[in-house]
Amino acid sequence: MNHKAVYVENLCKNYKKVSALNEMSFEVEHGELYGIIGPDGAGKTSLFRILASLILPEKGNASLFGIDCIKEYKKIRKIVGYMPGRFSLYHDLSVEENLTFFATVFGTTVEENYDLIKDIYVQIEPFKKRLAGKLSGGMKQKLALSCALIHKPQILLLDEPTTGVDAVSRIEFWDMLKKLKMQGITILVSTPYMDEAILCDRVALIQSGKILQIDTPENITKSFPHEMWEVCAKDMFHLKKDLCESPDLHSTNLFGQYIHVCPNRGINQELIHSYLSNKGHKNIVIRNTQAGIEDCFIELMQKKLNSSWKVEK
Repeated sequence: MNHKAVYVENLCKNYKKVSALNEMSFEVEHGELYGIIGPDGAGKTSLFRILASLILPEKGNASLFGIDCIKEYKKIRKIVGYMPGRFSLYHDLSVEENLTFFATVFGTTVEENYDLIKDIYVQIEPFKKRLAGKLSGGMKQKLALSCALIHKPQILLLDEPTTGVDAVSRIEFWDMLKKLKMQGITILVSTPYMDEAILCDRVALIQSGKILQIDTPENITKSFPHEMWEVCAKDMFHLKKDLCESPDLHSTNLFGQYIHVCPNRGINQELIHSYLSNKGHKNIVIRNTQAGIEDCFIELMQKKLNSSWKVEK
């Protein structure tokens, strides 16, 4: 049988009154770099812990390459490389000692699978005698990935691997993931950074334990249903306030040095420019722009909230 690399069906996980996962379902193909994209509290860590056989769900099914994550947890742990969000290696062991320890736990050696990690490990090998707790954020990240790979897993589960590291380390890390994907390893990675979504083959946008949309990053941005402009002026604080008060705009969100706005049907830029001029704004710039993943996520989230409100009423 041709099993999916990841198969999740109606997965639910609750913590007292908090629903971390709510009927979540999705599939990941072999060799895919698949992103779980959502803010803190969206359910990403609970999902990864279930897939890694570390916690049990209240309801639903989950399997990796046809192996049940609940019933066959011993088999799951042999094929998974798991990198939790918080650095969890031994702080009082050196880089070299941590790697050797994890290789021994899985019944292998560093030498046996060195080819798999060499492109990553070579960057921290000069510091192999340094205690893991004394490493920088980017070096800890590389060590954790090396330890997750040392037993040659079929799938990598990376829970927010770039949180708290510098921009250069983030770029380097994603370059490493692309190389691992080329070696046939299936990668499931979660992140709160919307700009990392475009680096995945497909993504699932999630919020409050529910999936909002699953597609390629390109298709998600193409499906954005509104025209979008970016707006700036001399006084950005009052600009945001005045734009939010305009009845002619569908949405208004701050993005860096610009405010992204979606006009209602029939509204043009000249009309909004005139509205802002009458409010006393200077140096007004309004121009067309393309919606990004973050714009799409906000739109989907708002649509979900409006839908929930209507059901409750």
